[in-house]
Amino acid sequence: MTHAMLKRSVLFVVLCFLSASAYGQNAETVRVTFLHLNDTYQFTPVDGGKRGGLARVMTIRRQTLKQNPNTLMTLGGDTLSPSVETRTYRGKQMIDAWNKVGLDYSVLGNHEFDIKTNEILDRIKESNFTWLGSNVIDTKTGKTFADLPPFVIREFGGVKVGIFGLLLPETKETSSIESHLKIADYCETARDMVAKIRAAGANTIIGLTHMFMAQDKRVAQCAPGIDLILGGHEHTLLQSSAAGVPIFKMWADAREVGRFDLFIDKKTGKLHSMDWQIIPVTDAIPDDPDFAPVVAKYKELLDMLEIRVGATAVPLDALSHSVRSKETDIGNFIADAYRNAVGADIGFVNGGSIRADLSYNPGPLTKRDVLSMLPFNNPIVKVEVTGKLLMEILEHSVARSGVGEDNEPGRFPQVSGLCFKFDRLKPAGSRVSDVCIGGEPLDLNKSYTIATSDFLVSRGGDGYTMFKNAKILIDAEKAPKDSDVFEQAIKNSPNSTISPKAEGRIVRVN
Repeated sequence: MTHAMLKRSVLFVVLCFLSASAYGQNAETVRVTFLHLNDTYQFTPVDGGKRGGLARVMTIRRQTLKQNPNTLMTLGGDTLSPSVETRTYRGKQMIDAWNKVGLDYSVLGNHEFDIKTNEILDRIKESNFTWLGSNVIDTKTGKTFADLPPFVIREFGGVKVGIFGLLLPETKETSSIESHLKIADYCETARDMVAKIRAAGANTIIGLTHMFMAQDKRVAQCAPGIDLILGGHEHTLLQSSAAGVPIFKMWADAREVGRFDLFIDKKTGKLHSMDWQIIPVTDAIPDDPDFAPVVAKYKELLDMLEIRVGATAVPLDALSHSVRSKETDIGNFIADAYRNAVGADIGFVNGGSIRADLSYNPGPLTKRDVLSMLPFNNPIVKVEVTGKLLMEILEHSVARSGVGEDNEPGRFPQVSGLCFKFDRLKPAGSRVSDVCIGGEPLDLNKSYTIATSDFLVSRGGDGYTMFKNAKILIDAEKAPKDSDVFEQAIKNSPNSTISPKAEGRIVRVN
């Protein structure tokens, strides 16, 4: 289903929802309502205040509870990191926010593991809600990470609902998760959870996941018995199904809340039917006044983030889909900033490190804008590579560019001082051609210097393990930080105003 088709279907369902829900309930069923969000990195509104905001989500939850006391709120992972606020508060601000809203369950997302393990453990202890991660195993203990429950059972009106959580295996490549934490096979885990949940007396089963849509579909197919998958990881409103199991994901940063009314048979405990709607979280929804103390607690930082650092004279494309699939204007500017900051031949940015997932209109750029685009605070190191190794890096950067929208890789590059073409229809490993550095054709035997994130170099982030063969010229301890480099480049522009453009550095042949 395309995004446009989904929007039309959402409108239809919203218009029909109230009457459908009213007729779905009967003496033979119990109605259980799920409110679902995913990939929510900040509690304040986004899109210039027009969308999102957990104070508004709190209003939705309170109203839903009045309609149906059998209501649970779930989160499809990725909330502790990355964000501007997490650089200071290490995710504690989001725990405070979700505790106030009344979140019930969250699955672990890959970016929870951007912060240190002891910090994650502290955040879990501070949570008034339950974290799930059925396939995240601590090999030191053989138990789930942080001794989290492998699944939970909730009972409503005599019927039991089981919930379990799954994290994507790519977490090893896309975060700083420690080596002793293992991401077990999601199909094997799901089959095991379904069996154990049924043995515990629940015949309605919810999978709470943080995975790619293709992986969610695989779970539905390989683990019969799941009734509904509420997911995350993609930042786009998505709906699909596999093996008769509906799968839903919401837009990032609480732009929408998914509402799912499950009508469960009182005798069998099995799902009888389901109604759903997508609730846009807009400025038409009032803030719940009880959320105000959370905003007040972090006011000093929030005010600081509104300080102007410069401006853009042109629209900027920082959408996740764009920076992970093609050359972009802001990607070029950031790559230029990296290259100039350490005096390298090439600037190389993994698209997944540009996090804002926004389009910026011409106008002021604030501290929040800078830190939202580059929130990780990664050192920009300088390394030396051979032309041959550079080809390996480029082939890896586009190795998954033909797998479809469900798997847009964070490894896709934004570059400076470098140009190349790639053909996504060719086999991985032979897609890149016409490589030039500084306007000259690539020489496989020549050495070149690259400015890039230490995440790629020292940790092999996004699968860039070949950087271990690079010679380090400026290490992480002496390197400038990504957002500092970005901010300074804006300030150094004429009148502190930037006007980058896409100019054919990366050409997709097919």
